[in-house]
Amino acid sequence: MVVKDTVLDFVTNYGYYGLFLSLVLGIVGLPIPDEILMTYCGYLVSQSVLNYWFTLLTALLGSMTGITISYWLGRRLGLPVVEKFGRRLGVTEARLAKVNGWYARFGKIVLMIGYFIPGIRHVTAFAAGMSRMKYPPFALFAYLGGLIWTFTFITLGKSLGVHWAQVSEITHRFVLWFVLLLVVVGLALGLYYWRKRKV
Repeated sequence: MVVKDTVLDFVTNYGYYGLFLSLVLGIVGLPIPDEILMTYCGYLVSQSVLNYWFTLLTALLGSMTGITISYWLGRRLGLPVVEKFGRRLGVTEARLAKVNGWYARFGKIVLMIGYFIPGIRHVTAFAAGMSRMKYPPFALFAYLGGLIWTFTFITLGKSLGVHWAQVSEITHRFVLWFVLLLVVVGLALGLYYWRKRKV
């Protein structure tokens, strides 16, 4: 894959700056393999090329910046942007309709799990902006999701070391279900303790 090789070379040559810029552009909508990129950066951490904590911080800032840009594009420009540039950024009306349906069923939690669905993460933020979701709740769920997402793949790459490439292209499928399980368990525990306090 030409895009994959280009992005990995870019990060190899420019380190933290390359990681930050690649994640910003990938989340806004360019076809950048974000999960593979972060798993590779985790591998570079395992080889002492990058520092683990700086890599995590850079990835988190990149994801926060990209998701925030998508949110404000949706809030300020909305549907006209979708009609004019949507296909180039992967924000189609069909995807927006799908994400809006998820919002109706699952609420703001979609902002957290959307990171783990390639081609959807930037649409969740755009849809949140279009729906006029207030910035504080958007930031809480979107940035928390970004933290879980970046931590998961960078730590995975660090743990796998030289074997990162063998599984990096399929891990997002399993990680998504793992995160969904954590979210469900967390919500169930939260509901349990909330009801217990009400009694």
